[in-house]
Amino acid sequence: MITLVDPDELAYSPAFAQGVIAPAGKTVYVGGQLGTDGSGAMLDGIEAQTVQAMKNVLAVLAAAGSGAEHVVKLNIYLVDGVDAQVGYAASRSVWGDRRTAITVVTTAGHARPGALVEIDAIAVVPE
Repeated sequence: MITLVDPDELAYSPAFAQGVIAPAGKTVYVGGQLGTDGSGAMLDGIEAQTVQAMKNVLAVLAAAGSGAEHVVKLNIYLVDGVDAQVGYAASRSVWGDRRTAITVVTTAGHARPGALVEIDAIAVVPE
């Protein structure tokens, strides 16, 4: 349904695609998800928060009739000083080896105190 774009003149990454072509149709925009559980409680640490934030993204996608295989873009916002490799490893436990276009940015902080990571996504909703 989606096509990954990896031009020969750019380095290939097993972790992400350089671009993604999405077919015309319905799209779901997942707002920023934090590492909070169903009661709104913030989990402790970057690993637990990243796993929960990814699960929250997947829950929104499922509710919209989509799934991880239809994601065309992920944005991951990490608080400055957080080890991105630790967050990446934690996200793979939920996300797997699925490649998509990804942007990772460090921030001074998030709107909710204690949040170390926030993840949003754009996905196709299959017909």
